[in-house]
Amino acid sequence: MSFDRDKKMEQNLTTGSITGKLLLFAVPLMIGNVLQQFYNVVDTWVVGKYIGSEALAAVGSAYTLMTFLTSVILGLCMGSSAYFAIQYGRNHMDSLKKGIFLSFSMIGVLSLVITGIVLWQVGNIIRILRVPAEIADISKDYLVIIFFGIMATFLYNYYANLLRAVGNSVVPLIFLAVSVILNVILDIYFVVSLGWGVKGAALATVIAQYVSATGLFVFYSIGFSQLKMDWSHMVWDMSILKDIFRLSGLTCLQQSVMNFGILMVQGLVNSFGSVVMAAFSVAVKIDTIAYMPVQDYGNAFSTFVAQNYGAGKTERIKKGVKSSVIVVFIFCIIISSAVCVFAPQLMNIFVKGKPDVTSVGVSYLRIEAAFYFGIGLLFMLYGFYRGINRPAISLVLTVCSLGTRVLLAYVLSAIPAIGVKGIWVSIPIGWILADAVGVIYYMRSVKKHNGTVDNLTKL
Repeated sequence: MSFDRDKKMEQNLTTGSITGKLLLFAVPLMIGNVLQQFYNVVDTWVVGKYIGSEALAAVGSAYTLMTFLTSVILGLCMGSSAYFAIQYGRNHMDSLKKGIFLSFSMIGVLSLVITGIVLWQVGNIIRILRVPAEIADISKDYLVIIFFGIMATFLYNYYANLLRAVGNSVVPLIFLAVSVILNVILDIYFVVSLGWGVKGAALATVIAQYVSATGLFVFYSIGFSQLKMDWSHMVWDMSILKDIFRLSGLTCLQQSVMNFGILMVQGLVNSFGSVVMAAFSVAVKIDTIAYMPVQDYGNAFSTFVAQNYGAGKTERIKKGVKSSVIVVFIFCIIISSAVCVFAPQLMNIFVKGKPDVTSVGVSYLRIEAAFYFGIGLLFMLYGFYRGINRPAISLVLTVCSLGTRVLLAYVLSAIPAIGVKGIWVSIPIGWILADAVGVIYYMRSVKKHNGTVDNLTKL
């Protein structure tokens, strides 16, 4: 089914300059996800400065848990987005709209189930995470409120990924920016002015999340008439459901495995005490923001690959791979140097006057930053294999990366001479191993098919 694309609202990535269009599409994603990280960064700054290190450790532990839980939802949304982009590239709007109905129903119900389960089991969750007794009550107070934001996470990420699939990365950024500003204002008001402690920080985050989710939904409903469904699209088409479930399910599993591994590492970090916990909670946020742009470039690259895969433009995909590797390498060199040099200053933004916490955090940041190209390339590989309808390969790479990370973290940190640094070192080793597997698979596959990526999906 053909339709007239609104050039102001959508961006077709199957024509024109590859690097220019990718960067134009990726930059709003990069800015948006950096802003999204500020939800927890602002909590960290306010809690660390105005409440104390124990509260900071509690918020940091909760952040890792929420990252794991929302990774399930995010993975499903990202997988659905790949399906949407492929159908958009093929100009199959009926299939796209049916996919919107099916994926929204599936992910929405799952989000409600997750919310109910975690609220019911919050006490057991805290025990499983090995949260120290002195901060268990604070962690529970924070988590109970934060869990109510899971539905907002679903709504925002679903519609953001839908709009990105058709080439619009600006609108999600606008609503996210508004909610981040609101989050900063509410954080300061609830925690500093009203003295509500970690409950206030959590409440500020949840309110801000619902603002961005609701705003994006309303804008989508009014401004994207070409994506609206009618009753004919609200059917259980099993062939479409199968395609969506395969892409979404495997992407969800990939995200879940990745963040479950991180959660296991968090449990190990917790066993080293509140100082290491506090340092890790701050450093991991700085670390995440530092390499977030290459993660978002990988997501933009996935949309580029999916649209061109749907349009049958495999040579354009191959050219995009080459140019994107160069872009990611240049960025990683710059950001790696900056983080290594300014690690103490970055830590002191959040924990000034706590030299023990700062020292541990600086050690973490300098080890990770030295290998940012490893994670940058890995995000590109994830996006590539998701875009050519092979999310199973992304899952394999995640298992390689996280399996190595978790195993080495437990083994190395148990050696007294290495200690907690064994956890830090294990992370880039996992990245490099997964990169090697992904690149070797790509090169062998391209060589097998005479220099093209045409038949990768049939291997």
